[in-house]
Amino acid sequence: MKSRNFDYVRPVSLPDALTLLQRYGPDAKIIAGGQSLVPILNMRLASPSILVDIGALQELRGISLKNGVLRIGALTRQAEAERSVEIQQHAPLLARAIPFVAHPAIRNRGTIGGSIALADPAAELPACLLALGGEVEIASAKGNRSVHADNFFKDLYETALEPGEVVIAIQLPIVSKARIAFAELARRQGDYAMAGIAAFRSEDNLRLAFFGVGSTPLRAKKAESVFVKNLEQAVSALDDDLNPPGDIYSSGAVKKHFAKILLRRIAGELQ
Repeated sequence: MKSRNFDYVRPVSLPDALTLLQRYGPDAKIIAGGQSLVPILNMRLASPSILVDIGALQELRGISLKNGVLRIGALTRQAEAERSVEIQQHAPLLARAIPFVAHPAIRNRGTIGGSIALADPAAELPACLLALGGEVEIASAKGNRSVHADNFFKDLYETALEPGEVVIAIQLPIVSKARIAFAELARRQGDYAMAGIAAFRSEDNLRLAFFGVGSTPLRAKKAESVFVKNLEQAVSALDDDLNPPGDIYSSGAVKKHFAKILLRRIAGELQ
């Protein structure tokens, strides 16, 4: 099966892209790396009237450090982020997770912003953003705004993005003396996770973000509240924090069991 017919435009500046998105509204789809959108188009799960290719927007690329915040442009390739010294030093959780994203050929084309905007509930990068307490920078013809990760992921493939808006970067706070952990269970290397966890602990904060066990990446807040005092209580608290739906690979009960295994597995890294 192939996609339905659509128009295609490749703007050379962000203002031009935002003008196009405002003009076409919900009828427009943004394409960057295309690693998720192209299969969706070919399966006719989406039928936009126009594709706005933002791949030429150099202002959406790059990794920078300023005022205690690591900023990663939306068009930064996942492979570039994987090799980044800045990310390895200041966002080691992201560095730990990126090699689990699909395969090298996918990461060579896939973008950081694309993964965040798609918000696949089994994807690694949205969960890392949530665990790190990052923010998403969003632009539209009306202006720019930032949305905290806690408020960005709304439902299955649904985010805080409105028609005419585009992710331009993510921001990750830099915290010294933090501990991180990451683990996932997948049928094969590169497959979407059946269950996964991205965890971050600083002196006064613990964030446990699970993926593959709900319609969005999820924080296990009850488990967070008791984890430091009693690991087994935290594991039991996942019964309240998580209610995963089943899929063709495993039931919801099995996914919850996987989540508990993963929490026990990474606990030592957070102590």
